Amino acid sequence: MRKKTKIVLLTLAALFIVIQFFQPERTNPPSDPAASFEVVVKPPPQVAAVVERACQDCHSNRTVWPWYNRVAPASWLLAYDVKHARRNINLSEWGKMSPARSQEALGDMCDEVKAGEMPLWQYKLMHSSAARLTPADVAAICSLSAAK
Repeated sequence: MRKKTKIVLLTLAALFIVIQFFQPERTNPPSDPAASFEVVVKPPPQVAAVVERACQDCHSNRTVWPWYNRVAPASWLLAYDVKHARRNINLSEWGKMSPARSQEALGDMCDEVKAGEMPLWQYKLMHSSAARLTPADVAAICSLSAAK
């Protein structure tokens, strides 16, 4: 191996090791179960199952942090995505929304799944079976915004 190639590879390896010391915050804040999506909205079982399977890892305070959440830079992306998702719609804190915002959130959920924008492609890549939404799943989610 050429000397320059060895230097570049060693530098990249050292950089990879160093970035492991800069881990993001990964938390599941406590929340009141009575304020959850399931309790407040009381979705049909099919909708509840889809939301739990494909949405709650990012959009709730019940995130199941996978093994790769400990490896930078993937950990940074995952923590950012969860933080951003919770800020937009947090299924664990649904009851804290106003009725108007709750209705808007249901419409947003429908629009995002119809457009294929949710779940995110990164989530689909790592959780293909859980994140795959069938046309029936999309219709079930959209039925919530139409029913309210």
